[in-house]
Amino acid sequence: MKKILLIEDNKDMRENTSEILELANYKVSTAKNGKEGVALAQKEKYDLIICDIMMPLLDGYGVLHLLAKNPETAHVPFIFLTAKAERSDLRKGMEMGADDYLTKPFDDIELLNAVESRLKKSDVMKKEFSKNIEGLNEFIKNAHGMEDLKKLSQERDIRTFNKKDTIYFEEHYPKGIFFVVKGKIKTFKKHEQGREFITGLYKEGEFFGYLALLEDTLYSDSATALEDSKVCMIPKEDFFSLIYKNAEVSQKFIKMLSDNLQEKEDQLIKLAYNSVRKRVAQALVTLCDRYKKDGEQKFSMNISREDMANLAGAATETTIRTLSDFKSEGLIDIKAGNITVENYDKLANMRN
Repeated sequence: MKKILLIEDNKDMRENTSEILELANYKVSTAKNGKEGVALAQKEKYDLIICDIMMPLLDGYGVLHLLAKNPETAHVPFIFLTAKAERSDLRKGMEMGADDYLTKPFDDIELLNAVESRLKKSDVMKKEFSKNIEGLNEFIKNAHGMEDLKKLSQERDIRTFNKKDTIYFEEHYPKGIFFVVKGKIKTFKKHEQGREFITGLYKEGEFFGYLALLEDTLYSDSATALEDSKVCMIPKEDFFSLIYKNAEVSQKFIKMLSDNLQEKEDQLIKLAYNSVRKRVAQALVTLCDRYKKDGEQKFSMNISREDMANLAGAATETTIRTLSDFKSEGLIDIKAGNITVENYDKLANMRN
């Protein structure tokens, strides 16, 4: 049963609205002013909050502002009730993050339709969408709820990149973010002496190239295809519309974008303190964790020795010798450029 918090200072309106919602099989808690409502919202978890604007002690704008500052309540769907139909008042509420509004007097059908619509969209946002182009389109289609974002999920331009093709260059200005439809992508920084350091590995269903966009700076690294790949770009304007116009979308999208941040921090620690042998082993483990498919018995990948060295932060010659040692020890197999991981556990638990 969905739980709804109703914040309304008018007793008759509060009781009548609560009764309608309860008859529709919702569990309703009520508060007679904004201060009491905020306390209830922070104490219990609600699926939806309905709040009057004009109230004593703390008005509806104040309630929305306080709840938006709390991570536990910031993304609960919020509907304003108002007797004031002036456009400026409605615009203010929507700009603050309200999801919908009802103008008094309203009938039971208007109320229930608004509640059902908000709860349905909230449930959609909690789903885990498949990490492919259909999943991306489904996510955006259900998330935006705004006409100006429909273009994100329609007629998306998908480009094909051959192995070693460049997707974007360091020091270029970003025009959007990229989504991997198929294949494997690496991002890397280039040292002045020509050496590369791999900063990220991306697979089907993941985004890349977003940090420069968020910081409004030039790309700090470059991106190329590790194998033949398909990539689509979401234009800058559409991306920011998606992020800023809907709090729920923002939360979910940012989580998707930040999935690899912890991995990058761990990578830097390991590069700083691990031996070359341990770093090469960890590079193999990273590739396996990142690209091994569900149900695949053994992970195998055709990757250049230069890329292996760049991922491990070691010289190419040293990396080749270490890989040869690993093959002799039965940890990996190497055939026609393909590296197959034979003993994942020993590589993952190798001593420094």
